[in-house]
Amino acid sequence: MAKFRAGSGLVRQGTHRAGTAGKDRDAPEPMDRAAARLREAQLRVTVQRMAVLTAIEELGGHPDVEAIRGRAQEATGGLSLQATYNVLRVLTEVGLVRCTQVTGQQARYEAERHNNHHHFVCRLCGDIIDVDCVIGEAPCLVAELPESYRVDEAAVTYWGACPRCAPAEHG
Repeated sequence: MAKFRAGSGLVRQGTHRAGTAGKDRDAPEPMDRAAARLREAQLRVTVQRMAVLTAIEELGGHPDVEAIRGRAQEATGGLSLQATYNVLRVLTEVGLVRCTQVTGQQARYEAERHNNHHHFVCRLCGDIIDVDCVIGEAPCLVAELPESYRVDEAAVTYWGACPRCAPAEHG
């Protein structure tokens, strides 16, 4: 039976944590939720896909492939870098994961929430945070293009210094 990390403790797939309140006992475990999401996307359920999807959810933010692989390996016991990239490609193609390419950095990944947002990148530490789109629905920006082009998404990246780095920048 595959192990995986739920929060900070390892639990086994299909089991519930002891000592939790009644409603929490009925809550699906992370790997179970990942399996359900894979089925909804009409993908074959594999331990690698469940582990990568769970890792992205648990890590939060915008982890790179090495962080995702490291967390996913806790469930799989071994996961090659190429296999991690392959799973990320598939999960991105079906809309379960969003890949963010920021100039000068490795690709970053986040759980796709289908919310229209942009990103702020700290120039000093590289942290990335989500920024709500102030205009609303995608594509939220109007491009001056011939009518034959169809725009369905616009990506904006704000650059600057995060609160941790701002004092050092002026220090």
